Amino acid sequence: MADDFRTVPLHPPKTRTFSSLGRRLVLATLVFCLCFTLAMVTLRTWQAWENNLAQMNSELLLIDQVFQNTLAHAIWEMDRESLDKQITSVANAAPVGRVVLNILRPGQSPEIIEFNRYASNSSSVAPVLHRQLVAQPYIGANEKVGELTIEGDNNLLWERLWDEARSIVITQVIQSLLLAGLVMTMFNRLVTVHVVHIARHLGKLSPQTLNFHLKLQRSVQRQDELSLLEFKVNALQDNLHAHLERQHSDELALAASRDQLAELVEARTSELKAANQALEALSRHDALTGLANRRYFDELKDVEFRRAIRHNTPLAVLMCDVDFFKIYNDTYGHIKGDECLKQIAGTLRSVFGRSGELTARLGGEEFVVVLPNINASQACEAAQRFRESLAELELPHGGSAVSPFVTLSIGVAELDTKTMDHFDQLLQRADQALYRAKRQGRNCVAL
Repeated sequence: MADDFRTVPLHPPKTRTFSSLGRRLVLATLVFCLCFTLAMVTLRTWQAWENNLAQMNSELLLIDQVFQNTLAHAIWEMDRESLDKQITSVANAAPVGRVVLNILRPGQSPEIIEFNRYASNSSSVAPVLHRQLVAQPYIGANEKVGELTIEGDNNLLWERLWDEARSIVITQVIQSLLLAGLVMTMFNRLVTVHVVHIARHLGKLSPQTLNFHLKLQRSVQRQDELSLLEFKVNALQDNLHAHLERQHSDELALAASRDQLAELVEARTSELKAANQALEALSRHDALTGLANRRYFDELKDVEFRRAIRHNTPLAVLMCDVDFFKIYNDTYGHIKGDECLKQIAGTLRSVFGRSGELTARLGGEEFVVVLPNINASQACEAAQRFRESLAELELPHGGSAVSPFVTLSIGVAELDTKTMDHFDQLLQRADQALYRAKRQGRNCVAL
């Protein structure tokens, strides 16, 4: 058999043009990246447009929430100076392009105040808010005093979109170029050089050189395709075909077992990770209401306290206690009591949903709210909004001595850096305010 072996020189076919696999791979990568870039730019631009619309709409909603009540109050009080200042503030807000205030007065023609940043009333794709202004001269009375229309700034909307679109295009192009360059470099270093070395080795084979095994000049930690090719060439030179077939079968079985084991380990790891995440969530949140529990509250309270001290910003705390809750449980049962606490927690989340605000259940019917960057007067207003939101639910409470519905007493305290050096002092001050609210007859806010 050895006598029939002939050394055949290996050369690229002269009838065909030599084409590098690396260049072809880079060309294919560039074409794919171009198509992918076009698709991603289109998708991300559309997403940026939707996000900008949502962001501007949120900004308009925030402006409306800030000025709605004060505008209605100024109209009701006929405070022209305050009204002009407030409507000018609304018009000067960055996301506002046009604002129209329609003042309704009984027996008189409506007065219209309009501010427009545009030279003409051109069509706009920016969001528009229409709100009725309702004044409350006294508790239980609502009086419609006007209508407020806020239109977003169309130019600002397009400017934001173009800025994001330009960033998206530049990012995608840079990613595509870097990917193509990385593919070319890695392919050349990991494949091309060693393939040429293998071709030269095969070109030098002869019956006298079969004992000289192929050795690729590289250091690898794990086996890959080139390692397998090197092994096969050496196995062919050793002329052990039958033995190599068995060994190859064993390697395939080992690879399958390794993959199966890796999949099993990955599955178990994912399950453990999910269980740990669920456990972490349970350890930080109250199981009944879903609010932060006492442990999570203790972790974050000092963080907010130090931040307020470091940045010299206001910090307020609300202590909330359900009035006559023991009587409620005795009257309606603990199951109804749990449902009542859940609804109170939902109201807390809806009123105090601003970024950084923390609502927690300290235990039983006692809740606490931490309000960064909020002073005492603002905290009192927020507490009143919470009481009003809870009153709108009209949760029956036949055993209450202050109302036929469920009510709360709220104590408010603000950080005083001169007299307080840790959070518990602020919490104690809020707790004292809570007891003051109870002594004042409950169902009220005490500062």
